[in-house]
Amino acid sequence: MEFRSQNFIPALLGSDINTYSVARAFHEAYGVKSAVLGKASSGPSHFSKIADFYMEPEIDNEKLFLTIINSFASKHPEKKIILLACGDSYVELIGKHKKGLRDNIIAPYIDEEMMAKLMKKETFYKLCDQYNLPHPATLVHKKSDGLSFNLPFPFPVIVKPSNGVNYWKHHFDGQKKVYKLNDRSELEKVLTEIYLAGYDDSLIIQEFIPGDDSKMRVLTCYSDKNGKVRLSALGHVLLEEHTPKGLGNHAVIINENDSELEEKIRRFLEDMHFVGFSNMDIKYDERDGKFKIFELNVRQGRSNYYVTAGGHNIAEYVAGEYIFGKIPDFTDKAREKLWLVIPFRVAYKHVRDLALRQKMKELSAKGQIINPLFYKGDYSFRRTLYLVRSYLSHFWKYYKYF
Repeated sequence: MEFRSQNFIPALLGSDINTYSVARAFHEAYGVKSAVLGKASSGPSHFSKIADFYMEPEIDNEKLFLTIINSFASKHPEKKIILLACGDSYVELIGKHKKGLRDNIIAPYIDEEMMAKLMKKETFYKLCDQYNLPHPATLVHKKSDGLSFNLPFPFPVIVKPSNGVNYWKHHFDGQKKVYKLNDRSELEKVLTEIYLAGYDDSLIIQEFIPGDDSKMRVLTCYSDKNGKVRLSALGHVLLEEHTPKGLGNHAVIINENDSELEEKIRRFLEDMHFVGFSNMDIKYDERDGKFKIFELNVRQGRSNYYVTAGGHNIAEYVAGEYIFGKIPDFTDKAREKLWLVIPFRVAYKHVRDLALRQKMKELSAKGQIINPLFYKGDYSFRRTLYLVRSYLSHFWKYYKYF
């Protein structure tokens, strides 16, 4: 593969599809090889030709994080290091230790205080109310509330942690990313299991918004260092993953545009003086015709390559601003692409909306279809073996969990 000498190195924290999608964006834009720092030697960035993988088992250890990152940067003193988190725990660590980073490290993130407000769903929903951004009806439950409480909305309900980083530190059998519960006994059982595992922060109990995966949207934005939104990229989610720990992860997306929705989010981000990438999960509620916001991630999402595929390479925003001093003008328009990380046959079978299935066929026939993990020239034997196994596993996963 072709590589070009640059005065910067993207340093990507994590090991999943997020890291590979960002590394691919940087390689496509600048011919640069990224450094991926992950806990375990697995995932699509391992054995990749466009990324050097560094296994750092203690990368998420708060006491060692700064030492690990600064040590990497010290080995490349002549380079600027663009530090990008590809998971919430890494975002949180960057926020806490940003002031201690070496001078050659660029960390395009907001301060720790604002980060905490936006990452914790309980406080984020309060901000949504303040800015008149619709979200699902919500009850915040604390461990001290016990099980004797009244629900202000009917079943089924959704349960998820307010603090996702803390939640995943307390593992238990049957743990899920999100729970859809049909009655009171199921709700009380899940609340008890979560708290007994050691999680002691708030839980979010929400009304279930009717509709399948195709009612979901994903919005990715980039805000410059002055807090101005320079990129707004909306994706129509056709299908999500359905494994217990992957619930809500996007599997199929088509780029689209909704100026009214995107303008509301732009005003919110700019009023907050947000900086860097942000990512929102949103669902359309047919009952009142409104888009309801689920959460805001203080980073690019794991499905971020739908933005690059739509014609707006995300690397050109962060590197353009911090390395080359020229950032693309604001845009909220994108070309239509079918982004997926599962086999087309699996996607087509499980997308229920007939019009969307027809759209999938049309885009596929035109060659406007892309799986970010399959990149021409990046097929070492071990990586190809990983890709084939992962790709084929989706047939079984959707058979079992959908």
